[in-house]
Amino acid sequence: MSTRVRAWVGLGANLGDARATLFAALDALAGLPETLLVARSSCWRSAPVDASGPDYLNAVAGLDTGLSPEALLAALQAIEDDHGRTRPYRHAPRTLDLDLLLHGDAVLQSARLTLPHPRLHLRAFVLEPLAELAPDLVIPGQGPLAPWRAAASAQVVERLSD
Repeated sequence: MSTRVRAWVGLGANLGDARATLFAALDALAGLPETLLVARSSCWRSAPVDASGPDYLNAVAGLDTGLSPEALLAALQAIEDDHGRTRPYRHAPRTLDLDLLLHGDAVLQSARLTLPHPRLHLRAFVLEPLAELAPDLVIPGQGPLAPWRAAASAQVVERLSD
């Protein structure tokens, strides 16, 4: 097996049984090849950003993976597809959204993938569950989580009991 790196994945859903979908997605992440699910946050509720529709349930998962960033992205998109994800327009409501937030310390920009995720540091629904798991995390090129969490503190997110 190749060397594993810690990858962070954001999960979100706002159509159907979002909680059940998030837990099913976590099971799917745990079943990926060369990958261990090592952490999962609580579920968090947030209003859609730059969109309409029902509130989202969000979470973050930590993976130790030997998959490359591109291979992991393809696996995430396959899991989305398995859960009925469609992309009719930008910011459309969704049955499941899986975002590759970080892949080790990788910084890359391609037609398919930007790492770190380009809006990771701007969204409380990502920052809060990520901080729950890794409060001392430093985002490559952006710095520690704490100042970004403070900057996003006006965004309403609610931690839910599991």
